[in-house]
Amino acid sequence: MTEAFFFQRRSGLSLREIVALTDAEPQRGAELERRITGIAALDRAASGDICFLDSAKFADQASGCTAGACLTTERLAHVLPGRVSVLCARAPYRAFVEVSRTLYPEALHPSSLFEAQGVAAGALVHPTARLESGVTIDPGAMIGPRAEIGAGTVIGSGAVVGPNVHIGRDCAIGPGVSIIHALIGDRVIVHPGCRIGQDGFGYLMGAAGHRKVPQIGRVIIQDDVEIGANTTIDRGAMSDTVIGEGTKIDNLVQIAHNVLIGRHCVLASQTGISGSAVIGDNVMTGGQVGIADHLTIGAGAALGAKAGVMHDAPAGARWVGAPAKPVRQFFREVAALERLARPSGARKSAAESEEGS
Repeated sequence: MTEAFFFQRRSGLSLREIVALTDAEPQRGAELERRITGIAALDRAASGDICFLDSAKFADQASGCTAGACLTTERLAHVLPGRVSVLCARAPYRAFVEVSRTLYPEALHPSSLFEAQGVAAGALVHPTARLESGVTIDPGAMIGPRAEIGAGTVIGSGAVVGPNVHIGRDCAIGPGVSIIHALIGDRVIVHPGCRIGQDGFGYLMGAAGHRKVPQIGRVIIQDDVEIGANTTIDRGAMSDTVIGEGTKIDNLVQIAHNVLIGRHCVLASQTGISGSAVIGDNVMTGGQVGIADHLTIGAGAALGAKAGVMHDAPAGARWVGAPAKPVRQFFREVAALERLARPSGARKSAAESEEGS
Protein backbone atom coordinates (compact mmCIF):
# COMPACT_ATOMS: atom_id res chain seq x y z
CA MET A 1 0.00 0.00 0.00
CA THR A 2 1.40 3.39 -0.94
CA GLU A 3 1.64 6.01 1.80
CA ALA A 4 -1.49 8.18 1.79
CA PHE A 5 -1.16 11.93 1.56
CA PHE A 6 -4.48 13.67 1.96
CA PHE A 7 -3.68 17.11 0.56
CA GLN A 8 -2.96 17.38 -3.13
CA ARG A 9 0.40 18.77 -4.20
CA ARG A 10 -0.27 21.33 -6.90
CA SER A 11 2.11 22.93 -9.37
CA GLY A 12 3.48 24.98 -6.50
CA LEU A 13 5.15 28.38 -6.37
CA SER A 14 8.45 29.62 -7.69
CA LEU A 15 10.80 31.27 -5.22
CA ARG A 16 10.23 34.49 -7.13
CA GLU A 17 6.49 34.20 -6.40
CA ILE A 18 7.22 33.41 -2.75
CA VAL A 19 9.39 36.52 -2.49
CA ALA A 20 6.54 38.61 -3.89
CA LEU A 21 4.04 36.98 -1.55
CA THR A 22 6.08 37.42 1.64
CA ASP A 23 8.32 40.45 0.95
CA ALA A 24 11.25 38.23 1.89
CA GLU A 25 14.75 39.17 0.72
CA PRO A 26 16.48 36.44 -1.35
CA GLN A 27 20.09 35.88 -0.37
CA ARG A 28 22.97 35.44 -2.79
CA GLY A 29 22.67 32.15 -4.67
CA ALA A 30 18.90 31.75 -4.21
CA GLU A 31 17.40 29.98 -7.23
CA LEU A 32 14.40 32.20 -7.92
CA GLU A 33 12.98 29.93 -10.62
CA ARG A 34 13.03 26.85 -8.36
CA ARG A 35 9.52 25.53 -7.76
CA ILE A 36 8.33 24.74 -4.25
CA THR A 37 5.46 22.24 -4.03
CA GLY A 38 5.37 21.38 -0.33
CA ILE A 39 6.08 22.47 3.24
CA ALA A 40 7.99 20.53 5.86
CA ALA A 41 9.80 20.78 9.17
CA LEU A 42 13.41 21.94 9.14
CA ASP A 43 14.82 18.44 9.68
CA ARG A 44 12.50 16.68 7.19
CA ALA A 45 12.25 19.04 4.25
CA ALA A 46 13.25 17.75 0.82
CA SER A 47 14.35 19.62 -2.29
CA GLY A 48 10.76 20.50 -3.30
CA ASP A 49 9.85 21.82 0.16
CA ILE A 50 10.15 25.10 2.01
CA CYS A 51 10.76 25.32 5.77
CA PHE A 52 11.51 28.07 8.28
CA LEU A 53 14.13 28.82 10.93
CA ASP A 54 13.45 31.48 13.56
CA SER A 55 15.47 30.36 16.58
CA ALA A 56 19.16 29.68 17.16
CA LYS A 57 18.29 26.60 19.22
CA PHE A 58 17.56 24.79 15.95
CA ALA A 59 20.93 25.66 14.41
CA ASP A 60 22.14 22.03 14.55
CA GLN A 61 19.10 20.87 12.57
CA ALA A 62 19.58 23.73 10.15
CA SER A 63 23.16 22.71 9.35
CA GLY A 64 21.90 19.44 7.85
CA CYS A 65 18.86 20.92 6.12
CA THR A 66 18.08 19.60 2.61
CA ALA A 67 15.09 21.85 1.84
CA GLY A 68 14.76 23.62 -1.47
CA ALA A 69 14.29 26.90 0.42
CA CYS A 70 14.19 28.21 3.96
CA LEU A 71 12.64 31.37 5.39
CA THR A 72 14.79 32.78 8.17
CA THR A 73 16.30 35.98 9.57
CA GLU A 74 19.50 37.70 8.50
CA ARG A 75 21.00 36.78 11.89
CA LEU A 76 20.47 33.05 11.29
CA ALA A 77 21.02 32.83 7.53
CA HIS A 78 24.65 31.76 7.90
CA VAL A 79 23.81 28.46 9.65
CA LEU A 80 22.03 27.05 6.60
CA PRO A 81 24.08 25.04 4.07
CA GLY A 82 24.82 26.50 0.65
CA ARG A 83 22.51 24.07 -1.15
CA VAL A 84 19.46 25.74 0.45
CA SER A 85 17.98 28.87 -1.14
CA VAL A 86 17.73 31.31 1.76
CA LEU A 87 14.96 33.92 1.99
CA CYS A 88 15.27 36.42 4.84
CA ALA A 89 12.06 37.73 6.35
CA ARG A 90 11.30 39.97 9.30
CA ALA A 91 8.97 37.28 10.74
CA PRO A 92 9.94 33.91 9.18
CA TYR A 93 7.08 31.89 10.64
CA ARG A 94 4.47 34.43 9.58
CA ALA A 95 5.90 34.35 6.06
CA PHE A 96 5.93 30.54 6.15
CA VAL A 97 2.23 30.51 7.08
CA GLU A 98 1.39 32.71 4.09
CA VAL A 99 3.21 30.31 1.77
CA SER A 100 1.49 27.32 3.42
CA ARG A 101 -1.95 28.89 2.97
CA THR A 102 -1.26 29.47 -0.71
CA LEU A 103 0.09 25.98 -1.35
CA TYR A 104 -2.68 24.17 0.57
CA PRO A 105 -5.87 26.28 0.55
CA GLU A 106 -8.03 23.16 0.96
CA ALA A 107 -6.45 22.55 4.40
CA LEU A 108 -7.94 25.77 5.77
CA HIS A 109 -11.51 24.49 6.22
CA PRO A 110 -13.62 21.33 5.92
CA SER A 111 -14.58 20.46 2.37
CA SER A 112 -17.01 18.02 0.81
CA LEU A 113 -15.82 14.57 1.91
CA PHE A 114 -17.91 13.07 -0.87
CA GLU A 115 -16.31 15.46 -3.38
CA ALA A 116 -19.83 16.51 -4.29
CA GLN A 117 -21.02 19.45 -6.34
CA GLY A 118 -24.41 20.91 -5.52
CA VAL A 119 -26.92 18.84 -3.56
CA ALA A 120 -25.74 15.21 -3.51
CA ALA A 121 -28.06 12.25 -3.75
CA GLY A 122 -29.01 11.23 -0.23
CA ALA A 123 -29.12 14.77 1.14
CA LEU A 124 -32.51 15.83 2.50
CA VAL A 125 -33.47 19.43 1.74
CA HIS A 126 -36.88 20.74 2.74
CA PRO A 127 -38.75 22.26 -0.20
CA THR A 128 -39.10 25.60 1.61
CA ALA A 129 -35.34 25.90 2.26
CA ARG A 130 -33.56 28.53 0.17
CA LEU A 131 -30.12 27.70 -1.22
CA GLU A 132 -28.11 30.19 -3.24
CA SER A 133 -26.18 28.94 -6.25
CA GLY A 134 -22.92 27.18 -5.49
CA VAL A 135 -24.03 25.53 -2.23
CA THR A 136 -22.66 22.00 -1.73
CA ILE A 137 -24.52 19.49 0.46
CA ASP A 138 -23.04 16.04 1.12
CA PRO A 139 -25.10 12.83 1.40
CA GLY A 140 -26.90 12.37 4.70
CA ALA A 141 -27.13 16.08 5.53
CA MET A 142 -30.54 17.52 6.41
CA ILE A 143 -31.67 21.10 5.74
CA GLY A 144 -34.85 22.09 7.56
CA PRO A 145 -37.83 24.23 6.62
CA ARG A 146 -37.18 27.85 5.66
CA ALA A 147 -33.44 27.53 6.28
CA GLU A 148 -31.28 29.83 4.15
CA ILE A 149 -27.74 28.99 3.00
CA GLY A 150 -25.45 31.36 1.10
CA ALA A 151 -23.40 30.78 -2.04
CA GLY A 152 -20.18 28.83 -1.73
CA THR A 153 -21.10 27.16 1.57
CA VAL A 154 -20.40 23.45 2.10
CA ILE A 155 -22.59 21.34 4.41
CA GLY A 156 -20.91 18.08 5.45
CA SER A 157 -22.41 14.62 5.61
CA GLY A 158 -24.68 14.03 8.58
CA ALA A 159 -24.97 17.72 9.41
CA VAL A 160 -28.35 19.04 10.52
CA VAL A 161 -29.47 22.59 9.79
CA GLY A 162 -32.70 23.35 11.63
CA PRO A 163 -35.77 25.37 10.69
CA ASN A 164 -35.24 29.08 9.97
CA VAL A 165 -31.46 28.88 10.45
CA HIS A 166 -29.51 31.33 8.30
CA ILE A 167 -25.96 30.45 7.18
CA GLY A 168 -23.99 33.00 5.19
CA ARG A 169 -21.72 32.68 2.18
CA ASP A 170 -18.47 30.70 1.84
CA CYS A 171 -18.98 28.87 5.12
CA ALA A 172 -17.78 25.33 5.87
CA ILE A 173 -20.02 23.21 8.09
CA GLY A 174 -18.30 19.93 8.96
CA PRO A 175 -19.74 16.42 9.17
CA GLY A 176 -22.08 15.66 12.04
CA VAL A 177 -22.68 19.29 13.05
CA SER A 178 -26.08 20.35 14.35
CA ILE A 179 -27.19 23.97 14.04
CA ILE A 180 -30.56 25.14 15.36
CA HIS A 181 -31.92 28.53 16.49
CA ALA A 182 -28.88 30.24 14.97
CA LEU A 183 -27.86 32.98 12.55
CA ILE A 184 -24.40 32.53 11.07
CA GLY A 185 -22.40 35.08 9.09
CA ASP A 186 -20.04 34.72 6.13
CA ARG A 187 -16.83 32.66 5.98
CA VAL A 188 -17.59 30.83 9.20
CA ILE A 189 -15.89 27.46 9.75
CA VAL A 190 -17.59 24.89 11.98
CA HIS A 191 -15.60 21.70 12.48
CA PRO A 192 -17.09 18.20 12.84
CA GLY A 193 -19.34 17.34 15.74
CA CYS A 194 -20.18 20.86 16.93
CA ARG A 195 -23.51 21.53 18.58
CA ILE A 196 -24.85 25.03 18.10
CA GLY A 197 -28.15 26.42 19.37
CA GLN A 198 -29.35 23.72 21.75
CA ASP A 199 -31.06 24.92 24.91
CA GLY A 200 -28.95 26.24 27.77
CA PHE A 201 -28.65 24.71 31.21
CA GLY A 202 -31.41 26.52 33.04
CA TYR A 203 -33.47 25.16 35.94
CA LEU A 204 -35.50 26.57 38.82
CA MET A 205 -34.16 24.56 41.72
CA GLY A 206 -36.44 23.07 44.34
CA ALA A 207 -36.42 20.35 46.99
CA ALA A 208 -39.17 18.47 45.17
CA GLY A 209 -37.44 18.69 41.81
CA HIS A 210 -35.97 21.13 39.32
CA ARG A 211 -38.25 23.01 36.92
CA LYS A 212 -36.80 23.49 33.45
CA VAL A 213 -36.67 27.13 32.30
CA PRO A 214 -37.54 27.69 28.61
CA GLN A 215 -34.61 28.95 26.53
CA ILE A 216 -36.07 31.06 23.72
CA GLY A 217 -33.05 33.07 22.53
CA ARG A 218 -30.71 32.52 19.59
CA VAL A 219 -27.05 32.01 18.77
CA ILE A 220 -25.54 34.71 16.58
CA ILE A 221 -22.17 33.95 15.03
CA GLN A 222 -20.56 36.83 13.18
CA ASP A 223 -18.27 36.74 10.11
CA ASP A 224 -14.93 34.87 10.00
CA VAL A 225 -15.45 32.87 13.19
CA GLU A 226 -13.90 29.40 13.43
CA ILE A 227 -15.28 26.79 15.85
CA GLY A 228 -13.33 23.63 16.68
CA ALA A 229 -14.58 20.05 16.73
CA ASN A 230 -17.10 19.00 19.38
CA THR A 231 -17.54 22.48 20.77
CA THR A 232 -20.99 23.39 22.12
CA ILE A 233 -22.65 26.80 22.03
CA ASP A 234 -26.00 27.09 23.82
CA ARG A 235 -28.70 29.46 22.66
CA GLY A 236 -29.77 32.34 24.90
CA ALA A 237 -32.49 32.09 27.49
CA MET A 238 -34.29 35.34 26.62
CA SER A 239 -31.47 37.31 24.96
CA ASP A 240 -28.91 35.94 22.48
CA THR A 241 -25.60 34.14 22.75
CA VAL A 242 -23.19 36.07 20.49
CA ILE A 243 -19.77 35.13 19.08
CA GLY A 244 -17.97 38.20 17.72
CA GLU A 245 -16.31 38.63 14.35
CA GLY A 246 -13.02 36.83 13.79
CA THR A 247 -13.06 34.87 17.06
CA LYS A 248 -11.30 31.48 16.98
CA ILE A 249 -12.59 28.70 19.24
CA ASP A 250 -10.69 25.46 19.82
CA ASN A 251 -12.07 21.92 20.14
CA LEU A 252 -14.15 20.90 23.17
CA VAL A 253 -15.14 24.37 24.35
CA GLN A 254 -18.42 24.96 26.23
CA ILE A 255 -20.18 28.32 25.81
CA ALA A 256 -23.33 28.67 27.87
CA HIS A 257 -26.53 30.65 27.31
CA ASN A 258 -26.49 34.45 26.99
CA VAL A 259 -22.70 34.62 26.74
CA LEU A 260 -21.39 37.58 24.76
CA ILE A 261 -17.94 37.08 23.22
CA GLY A 262 -16.21 39.98 21.51
CA ARG A 263 -14.22 40.19 18.30
CA HIS A 264 -10.96 38.36 17.58
CA CYS A 265 -10.88 36.34 20.79
CA VAL A 266 -8.94 33.05 21.02
CA LEU A 267 -10.38 30.33 23.28
CA ALA A 268 -8.25 27.21 23.80
CA SER A 269 -9.51 23.67 24.29
CA GLN A 270 -11.80 22.83 27.22
CA THR A 271 -12.45 26.44 28.12
CA GLY A 272 -15.83 26.65 29.85
CA ILE A 273 -17.78 29.92 29.94
CA SER A 274 -20.80 30.05 32.22
CA GLY A 275 -24.06 31.75 31.48
CA SER A 276 -24.34 35.51 30.87
CA ALA A 277 -20.58 36.12 30.99
CA VAL A 278 -19.32 39.00 28.84
CA ILE A 279 -15.95 38.56 27.13
CA GLY A 280 -14.34 41.65 25.60
CA ASP A 281 -12.50 41.94 22.29
CA ASN A 282 -9.13 40.19 21.82
CA VAL A 283 -9.36 38.07 24.97
CA MET A 284 -7.24 34.90 25.08
CA THR A 285 -7.92 31.86 27.28
CA GLY A 286 -5.62 28.90 27.82
CA GLY A 287 -6.75 25.30 28.03
CA GLN A 288 -9.30 24.38 30.69
CA VAL A 289 -10.00 27.95 31.77
CA GLY A 290 -13.28 28.23 33.67
CA ILE A 291 -15.25 31.50 33.84
CA ALA A 292 -18.10 31.81 36.33
CA ASP A 293 -21.51 33.18 35.36
CA HIS A 294 -22.34 36.88 34.96
CA LEU A 295 -18.68 37.96 34.94
CA THR A 296 -17.05 40.50 32.64
CA ILE A 297 -13.60 39.86 31.17
CA GLY A 298 -12.11 43.09 29.86
CA ALA A 299 -10.73 43.57 26.37
CA GLY A 300 -7.27 42.17 25.75
CA ALA A 301 -7.17 40.04 28.89
CA ALA A 302 -5.17 36.80 28.86
CA LEU A 303 -6.16 33.95 31.18
CA GLY A 304 -3.58 31.20 31.71
CA ALA A 305 -4.33 27.49 31.43
CA LYS A 306 -6.65 26.10 34.12
CA ALA A 307 -7.40 29.57 35.50
CA GLY A 308 -10.57 29.57 37.57
CA VAL A 309 -12.07 33.03 37.16
CA MET A 310 -14.39 33.92 40.04
CA HIS A 311 -14.76 37.69 39.60
CA ASP A 312 -14.49 40.35 36.91
CA ALA A 313 -11.12 40.75 35.17
CA PRO A 314 -10.06 44.23 33.99
CA ALA A 315 -8.99 45.04 30.45
CA GLY A 316 -5.46 43.82 29.71
CA ALA A 317 -5.34 41.55 32.76
CA ARG A 318 -2.83 38.68 32.87
CA TRP A 319 -4.29 36.16 35.28
CA VAL A 320 -3.46 32.59 36.30
CA GLY A 321 -4.41 30.16 39.05
CA ALA A 322 -7.60 29.06 40.75
CA PRO A 323 -9.01 31.30 41.98
CA ALA A 324 -7.46 33.38 39.20
CA LYS A 325 -5.36 36.42 40.11
CA PRO A 326 -2.68 38.62 38.51
CA VAL A 327 0.39 36.70 37.39
CA ARG A 328 2.85 38.56 39.65
CA GLN A 329 0.66 38.12 42.70
CA PHE A 330 0.24 34.42 41.91
CA PHE A 331 3.98 33.79 41.73
CA ARG A 332 4.70 35.85 44.85
CA GLU A 333 2.25 33.64 46.72
CA VAL A 334 3.84 30.50 45.25
CA ALA A 335 7.27 31.69 46.39
CA ALA A 336 5.93 32.47 49.88
CA LEU A 337 4.40 29.00 50.17
CA GLU A 338 7.66 27.40 49.07
CA ARG A 339 9.53 29.30 51.80
CA LEU A 340 7.00 28.18 54.39
CA ALA A 341 7.30 24.58 53.24
CA ARG A 342 11.05 24.43 53.81
CA PRO A 343 12.37 22.77 57.01
CA SER A 344 12.82 25.34 59.81
CA GLY A 345 16.63 25.19 59.61
CA ALA A 346 16.56 25.84 55.89
CA ARG A 347 14.18 28.78 56.40
CA LYS A 348 16.49 30.28 59.04
CA SER A 349 19.51 29.83 56.79
CA ALA A 350 17.70 31.42 53.87
CA ALA A 351 16.62 34.37 56.05
CA GLU A 352 20.19 34.87 57.32
CA SER A 353 21.45 34.73 53.76
CA GLU A 354 18.95 37.40 52.73
CA GLU A 355 19.99 39.61 55.65
CA GLY A 356 23.65 39.18 54.76
CA SER A 357 23.05 40.21 51.19
